[in-house]
Amino acid sequence: MAGVLRGVFGYCFLVLIVRTAGRRPGKQIAPFEFVFVFFAGGLTLTAMVGDDRSLTNAFTIIISIALTHLVLAYLQRRWKTLGLIIDGTPLVLLKNGKWQVEAMRHMRIQDDDVMAMARDNGLERLDQVAYAVLERNGEISVIQTPKDQ
Repeated sequence: MAGVLRGVFGYCFLVLIVRTAGRRPGKQIAPFEFVFVFFAGGLTLTAMVGDDRSLTNAFTIIISIALTHLVLAYLQRRWKTLGLIIDGTPLVLLKNGKWQVEAMRHMRIQDDDVMAMARDNGLERLDQVAYAVLERNGEISVIQTPKDQ
């Protein structure tokens, strides 16, 4: 039972740490999912090389973490506020040609990161970018300025 409690605590702690550290790890998956993958892999490794190598203990801990993940995912869908706490909200980094300095400083994003994503989208200059948004999964979305402006 102690292993299960350590597993649940560790999972929740890593969700908090990834949420606090920012959205950079795992650009294609949400930090919430990244923690699950990372933590489940670590638990599997611990069960194989740690002091307690019983399969029963390993399966019990991993299943408890999987169930914790499923419960948190369900609660995120049920209460949107919890989803905003765990995954965050999209943040505007550039709005009508003006950098949102406070949001960028808080998320440790530099204007070069935004411009690199703009270049990936075929845009060469800042005036071609209407908005840049840091999405919940860590990606930067770039919205082009309409051509008629």
